[in-house]
Amino acid sequence: MTLAPFGARLRQALDTRGQLCVGIDPHASLLSAWGLGDDLAGLETFSRTVVEALADRVAVLKPQAAFFERFGSKGVAVLEKSVEEARAAGALVLMDAKRGDIGSTMAAYAEAFLAPTSPLFSDAVTVSPYLGFGSLRPALDLAREQGCGVFALALTSNPEGAEVQRAVGADGEPVAASMLRQLAAENADAAPLGSFGAVVGATLADAGVDLAINGPLLAPGIGAQGATMADLPRVFGASVTNVVPSVSRDVLKHGPSVPALREAAERFVGEFADAVK
Repeated sequence: MTLAPFGARLRQALDTRGQLCVGIDPHASLLSAWGLGDDLAGLETFSRTVVEALADRVAVLKPQAAFFERFGSKGVAVLEKSVEEARAAGALVLMDAKRGDIGSTMAAYAEAFLAPTSPLFSDAVTVSPYLGFGSLRPALDLAREQGCGVFALALTSNPEGAEVQRAVGADGEPVAASMLRQLAAENADAAPLGSFGAVVGATLADAGVDLAINGPLLAPGIGAQGATMADLPRVFGASVTNVVPSVSRDVLKHGPSVPALREAAERFVGEFADAVK
C-alpha cells in the first residue's frame, strides 16, 4: 500500500508530536560516554535504547548511516532493525545518508532507502545535489511514487560548505538558491506541505536566499554546534513553521537513561514552541 505523501505525514507528526528531529549518531565518543564499547554490542545497545526512549514521542528520528556502516554488514543489520522498530513505534525515519551520483547509481541509492522492498526502507533520505540537481531525478521520482521524502543539501552548517553553496553560477544565481528554487518547483501546489526539503543550517548568520520552498527545512547545528531554538526565527523568517530542528548530541548525551533522553527531547520541543510564539 502506497503511503500518503511524506509532506502531509510530516506536517501531522510535527503538529502532534512537536517540531523536533533527533539523530541516532552512535559515534565512538558517545558510546564511551554511555559506558559502552565501540563495537557491535555497543552499537546495538545504543540504537535500541534511543529507539525505545524516543520513537513513540518525537516526530522524526534521523539515523546517521555512516556510524552503522563502519561496522560492516552486521552494523547495517542493526540499522535495518532500528529503522523497522522506529517506524513501528510511530516516528518518521529520515535516513541521513547524503547520497549523490548519476543515472543508474543514483537510482540504486534511491532504491536502498526509498523502495518498500528494501530492509532499509525509510520515510525520507538526505541527498547531495552537487552533481547537479537533475542528478537527483531517480530519487525524486521514486520518493513521489512511494510517498517518501527527499532532503537535499542546500546551505549546510559546516563553514566549508559555503565554498560551493555560496558560489555564483554563470547566470548570477548562487548555487544554493538554484537548489532551493528547484525544490520549490518539485513542491508546487502540494498541501499542506511538500515532500521535498532542504538542509539549511541553524548556525547561519543570514540565509540570504529564499527559503519559501513549500517544503520542510531540516535545520542541523542546534546544541553542540552553537545554535539554539531561539535563533530559528531570525534564520528562517516566515518559513520557520516548516523547520525541522535537528538535535543529536545535546539529546543523546543524556543516555543511557531512557527518562533523561525523553526529558531532553521534551525540553527542545518546548524551546522551539517558545521561540516561534
